[in-house]
Amino acid sequence: MLAFSRRAVTSAAAVSSCVALAPLLATVSLAQAPAGPSVRVRATVEKLDGNTLTVKTNDGREAAIRLADNARVLGVVRAGIDEVKVGSYVGISSMPQGDGAEKAIHVHIFPEAMRGVAEGHFPWDNRPGSMMTNANVEMAVAGNDGRTLTVKYKGTERKIVVPAEAVVVKYVPGDRAQLAPGAKIFIAGAAKQPDGSLSAANVSVGLDGLTPPM
Repeated sequence: MLAFSRRAVTSAAAVSSCVALAPLLATVSLAQAPAGPSVRVRATVEKLDGNTLTVKTNDGREAAIRLADNARVLGVVRAGIDEVKVGSYVGISSMPQGDGAEKAIHVHIFPEAMRGVAEGHFPWDNRPGSMMTNANVEMAVAGNDGRTLTVKYKGTERKIVVPAEAVVVKYVPGDRAQLAPGAKIFIAGAAKQPDGSLSAANVSVGLDGLTPPM
């Protein structure tokens, strides 16, 4: 099978999407390697005042997040499992099963410009005991329990069952105007400053009422 990075882009829309996302994704590495300890933020926007994003976190706390002057916004929209192709680079949060397999909670489809971001299999925190796998899709097989994806990261293959109830999303270009009161956001790598405040270079925001499931 061919990895997506070696396949010709056959759609002008796909080219346009990657071009639009390229400058937006230029600062992704900043969010993954912030100056201070990194924390994940899942929250609802209360207001955006200049570069200060005030939110209420999912555990009910209010927090002020200082956005970088060039902070980028990624939109998160619903997608279908059929959009997960062989060669897609995806992130899958999952629960380990007793037989050593993994059962997906959600799947997010990265744009091509984010291929390789945080590649690997590591603990996650959207459920106790959950894991996150960022990897290339090598094979997709439909079955009675859903779709089984064979993914590969750093030379390791893993099978993950994606049941019908698993949420599938993808990233699209966004802008600060979407950080409106009531919007649901996720920040993978907010940097905790010495005074306890937070700063961020990238924000993912759910569009059309979506709560980013990450």
